[in-house]
Amino acid sequence: MYIPDYYEFCCRVNMVAGHNALEKIPEHLLSMNAKNPMILTDKGVRAAGIVDIVIEAIENKLTIKTIEDEVPPDSDLKVVNQLAGVYREKGCDAIIAVGGGSVLDTAKGINILVSEQADDLMQFTGAGALKRKLNPLIAVPTTAGTGSEVTIAAVIADHENNRKMIFGSYFLLPDVAIIDPRMTLTLPPHITAATAMDAMAHAVEAFVMLSKNPLSDAHALEAIRLICRHLPRVIKDPSDREGRLGLATAATMAGIAFSNSTVGMVHTLGHSVGSVCHVPHGTCMAIFLPYGLEYNFHKIEDKIAELLLPLAGEEIYVSTPQKDRARKAIACIRTLNQRLNQATNGAHAICFKEIKDREGNPLVPKTMLDKIAKTALGDGTIFYNPEEMDYQDCLMTIQAAWEGIPLENKTD
Repeated sequence: MYIPDYYEFCCRVNMVAGHNALEKIPEHLLSMNAKNPMILTDKGVRAAGIVDIVIEAIENKLTIKTIEDEVPPDSDLKVVNQLAGVYREKGCDAIIAVGGGSVLDTAKGINILVSEQADDLMQFTGAGALKRKLNPLIAVPTTAGTGSEVTIAAVIADHENNRKMIFGSYFLLPDVAIIDPRMTLTLPPHITAATAMDAMAHAVEAFVMLSKNPLSDAHALEAIRLICRHLPRVIKDPSDREGRLGLATAATMAGIAFSNSTVGMVHTLGHSVGSVCHVPHGTCMAIFLPYGLEYNFHKIEDKIAELLLPLAGEEIYVSTPQKDRARKAIACIRTLNQRLNQATNGAHAICFKEIKDREGNPLVPKTMLDKIAKTALGDGTIFYNPEEMDYQDCLMTIQAAWEGIPLENKTD
């Protein structure tokens, strides 16, 4: 294993994991002198009864000041500002964020404003903008994918300007991450698949990026192994609590990995498709992941080859010649996507032209690919990719992913 001359690794989040982890929330909030939390969630999570499970676990020990479920599928700047006002009005002293990446990122944005007694979130963009610890934040992820419960980043969408703003600081880390499989039991198979592939993209990119290190590698490789082991069984049996806990653990480990290593072009292009066409982030990650490896192949073939072991297992790894391992690893990811597509009756898309809105219209029209490519050039993750990308490179990759054609087979 390559060990750089210098690297840093940090994970300051207290992680509480297990089948009854929710019951530990009051203990941790009270230890931070907080007892009047806001519960932040979205309408889907609340309608599924998941918030009720959280309330039952904590209500006799804490005073829940308000339950807010107005968080949209894509975090929104206006919602952050609005809910920061509710937090102040209700006299809250902490946030319990129950949801997926959008809820957790929204919670981080709210926490910036209420902790800093500010009204303009934009003044906290960029490195070093936050100078001190924020108010208590408990993260309760309901999807095993984003890893937002252990990341230093928050992505907040500015829909008026069709852009996603990235905030990054160690002060954004939640104080506690609650990993409880009860939170993901109601996820339908296609969302389970997409969110797990989001975690897969985090882990894979963390392992092949320029700023990787031995500790991030260890988290990334184990996350990949856990996903490959548990995802098929959970898709087959959504009530499998052990499998759910395995996927949730993988998502957290992948989040730790990329927080200490960074991500690259898979996220660059995924953010852009998400902001322009509002495709769910996990879907973008699943589709773009093999293309990101193909594009960077000539720079990181040796690293991609190492991925074959957690992706396929020891027997296939050992029996595959060294020169073929990298391409075999990429093929494994494509095969996994295809199997998920079949297992979800086509709901897990493997290319962008397949994705339709409720009326049956293309969610990513081919006419929008140019705009997506231009948007990608402004995404900060592009700077961490092993190979440089310009507009033509972005457009070429997006076109291939739209058609579902491997980059090496694309001729126009």
